[in-house]
Amino acid sequence: MTSTIPGHHFPILILASFIVYLLSFVATWRATSPLEVVQDELEIVYTDGGRGNQGGKAPLLPSEASLPEHIVIGEGPGDDDGEPELNIQETITLAERSPQILKTLFTGLPSPSSILWSLATLAINLALFSSVADLILRGPLQHQSHDLSFARVGFVSQDSANIVMREPDTSQLPIYISYREAPAVGTQDSSLLNDSWKSAGQIYWLSNDTDFTYPLGIHHLRHSTRYQYGSSNNHSGYFTTAPPVGRTWPNTNVFTFLTSSCIKPRFPYNPLAHPLSIPGSKHLAKWIPSLHPSFMLFLGDFIYIDVPHRFGTDEETYRREYRQVYNSPDWPAVSNSLPWLHVIDDHEIANDWDQNITAPYPAAVDPWNHYLGSVNPPPSRPGATYFEFTQGPASFFMMDTRRYRTSESDADPSSPEKSMLGRGQLSSLLKFLSRRDPPGVKWKIVVSSIPFTRNWRFNAADTWAGYLYERRIILEAMWDVGLRSDGVGVIVLSGDRHEFAATAFPPPQRSKYPLSATIHEFSTSPLSMFYLPFRTYREVAGEDEVCIKYLPDGNSKFAAVEISNLAGREQSLLKFRLFVDGEEVWDYVLTSPPAVSGGGRGKDAVWG
Repeated sequence: MTSTIPGHHFPILILASFIVYLLSFVATWRATSPLEVVQDELEIVYTDGGRGNQGGKAPLLPSEASLPEHIVIGEGPGDDDGEPELNIQETITLAERSPQILKTLFTGLPSPSSILWSLATLAINLALFSSVADLILRGPLQHQSHDLSFARVGFVSQDSANIVMREPDTSQLPIYISYREAPAVGTQDSSLLNDSWKSAGQIYWLSNDTDFTYPLGIHHLRHSTRYQYGSSNNHSGYFTTAPPVGRTWPNTNVFTFLTSSCIKPRFPYNPLAHPLSIPGSKHLAKWIPSLHPSFMLFLGDFIYIDVPHRFGTDEETYRREYRQVYNSPDWPAVSNSLPWLHVIDDHEIANDWDQNITAPYPAAVDPWNHYLGSVNPPPSRPGATYFEFTQGPASFFMMDTRRYRTSESDADPSSPEKSMLGRGQLSSLLKFLSRRDPPGVKWKIVVSSIPFTRNWRFNAADTWAGYLYERRIILEAMWDVGLRSDGVGVIVLSGDRHEFAATAFPPPQRSKYPLSATIHEFSTSPLSMFYLPFRTYREVAGEDEVCIKYLPDGNSKFAAVEISNLAGREQSLLKFRLFVDGEEVWDYVLTSPPAVSGGGRGKDAVWG
């Protein structure tokens, strides 16, 4: 999350502060007396050596100037020579100090008189520090997950499926992968239960070069069909091939996928939870059976390399973070039957990354490619880290907003010298937007790891608000889609902010574009992380970016996008459903633009 304040400096500061606190606590405890003076009385007796008032209390104390220079202060009865004397007697009354319980507990200082409360406040602070150490150290040190063995499904088309497998135990080699048709969810078709297993290939070699991972493909499948896969090293799962391009699922007339971003195990912190637990995954797993999603479109920050502490910039440090997510006890429930597709964002590299492929990018992208990118949809260009695909009633462009961008501080946001995408990726995106899709494809979905709107005012330079010139080019290309006669709508899906907001981008007034060309962005995160305690999204008059809904609170957010084609397939409905902390809290419905030519009010007259 680019809006996150990077936390990897805080653990060192916390450790140093705790050491200072311990030393101060001991010093203060040793220097603090349990007693305090409640009364201090002085009795002064003046004797003149036999010249009056002997042994009596002086009614009036002579001035200092009238006393002989050799007078003795504070001694006993006068000597034989009769010299005058001044006797001072001090009486001090002591009492035990108040234990000051509230001050002791809230400040962490030792109690003036109670060992019990002093030890209690020390124990509280020690427990807090131990919790910090537990959060930071237990996972990386005790759960490095070198022995992780798993398999998951990536991109699934209408006739193929990608699977990535990790197996560090080389005694399992060769690994045989098989598949067979399986009954649809909720049915008991016994004829499919007996379908024979077919070979999908073998894995003969695994090494540390790829962290013992291997991507493989299963081909020549039937569309809209559920399959089961299995391997000789005891992994299995399910996937369902996509419907034909331009169509929805035949039994429901709805095509559904999920979207979210940002995962960090054990956030928010629970000392009783497993060090690799992902609380948001529990919420997601609860809804998967009823939503029937085709895939999860995950919009970046699958790991947090620098939160709460960065342990290094080498390949192994990055690889460990991925292994820990896949080794979470909550991972199987959200992956056994759900394909995951990914884009990269900053915390998979470094906070607010804008340094292209300089270090540590090579070390960071190594495990990203092995675990995520290797089973993604096909890249738009060979070797690129941005992707395109068409599935059902929608086509998708998955941007890479990190690798190709110029520095966010290079120039003014409106300067043509600044680029988020780079020349090649921008060209591919514009071609994607201008290309006419097959019949029945009614939505173009642009995927950005960071918000497209500039309404997020905190750390805005890292978002598209810092690259306004290029953003305007893309916006006009999106509005052009709504100007065409094929009835295709455009939405943007983003993440990153640890908040949710829906924003509309209406075309400029008195322009050639119809109102039906309005672009909508839905920004959803985190799946399992903290939300910001202060509000960072704000609509500004005159910027023509309209806030539809802003819901910042919640440690777990994900969304379901449901697309259904209307009768005749000339128009389509897109329903966005938002889930926060396991509960559905909001939905919004869009209609694709009318499939008629023309612009302005003429086209709007038949919209909706």
